[in-house]
Amino acid sequence: MRPPPGCLEVRLLAKQETLGQRRADFKAGLRAYGLITLGVLIFALGMNFFLAPNKIAAGGVSGLSVVLLHTFGFPPGITMLVLNIPLFLFGARVLGASFGARSVFGFVTLSLAVDGTAPFLPTLTEDPLLASLYGGVLMGIGSGLTYRVGGSTGGTAIAARLISHYTNMSVGRALLIADGVVILAAGVAFGPELALYGLLAVFLTMRVVDLLEEGAPYVKAALIVTDVAEEISAKIISDLGRGVTSMPAQGMYTKQDRNLLFVTLYQDQVGTLKQLVHEVDPDAFVVITDVHEALGEGFRSLR
Repeated sequence: MRPPPGCLEVRLLAKQETLGQRRADFKAGLRAYGLITLGVLIFALGMNFFLAPNKIAAGGVSGLSVVLLHTFGFPPGITMLVLNIPLFLFGARVLGASFGARSVFGFVTLSLAVDGTAPFLPTLTEDPLLASLYGGVLMGIGSGLTYRVGGSTGGTAIAARLISHYTNMSVGRALLIADGVVILAAGVAFGPELALYGLLAVFLTMRVVDLLEEGAPYVKAALIVTDVAEEISAKIISDLGRGVTSMPAQGMYTKQDRNLLFVTLYQDQVGTLKQLVHEVDPDAFVVITDVHEALGEGFRSLR
């Protein structure tokens, strides 16, 4: 018995919509991994052209790898990979699977890019000030591009999240402490002057990342208008480890009842949030805004 013509048309339309969504998701994923690859290559250029040959440790795992390169001769890319893997595994265990495949791709590709390009890149300047300026800017551009699509270069960003998880300290302050430890190690290894240049490079990197992330505050808030609030909330809770508040809302133009979700999250989780919302509800409306201060569970203590 043949199905009614109308049912066949509905099935064909549904199949076309599914195929169209898959193509769109594939293109979005391809763009994301392309931007991550571009970002880590720019990051590697900043390290190999400017920072590593001039003994400037710009904080983080990359800065620590520069210290170990000039102290023990360890290849910086391999050092970064060896340090990032346990950080990632411990972070995923404690904080949940909020880092995702893009973060793994990011720090693994970065390690390969740093060691793979080093033999072919000359030192562009031996002036530590110029090296700090240009190296910091390039690393900031690379990191910012990676963060925008939910990727990560690993390192002290994960360590800072772990410190914040076990203490009442904000992530921003924990990040400064983690980077500060690396700067101190560079001061012991290379002297105070080069450590100060490293501090300058850290500042420039963070400022450029802030500009690319469209806002300096490390904490963001998201408002999501959707018809599938339960599914999106479940994904946010499981993938990002963040709480969600749901409120009833009505579109004043369409007069349709919908759900409004409110989420507070870290800046480096914004890319992952946009990705998962798009996967669950491509028609959702999302607003991302800056948060001056977040107090309570998952952030700084109210005390």
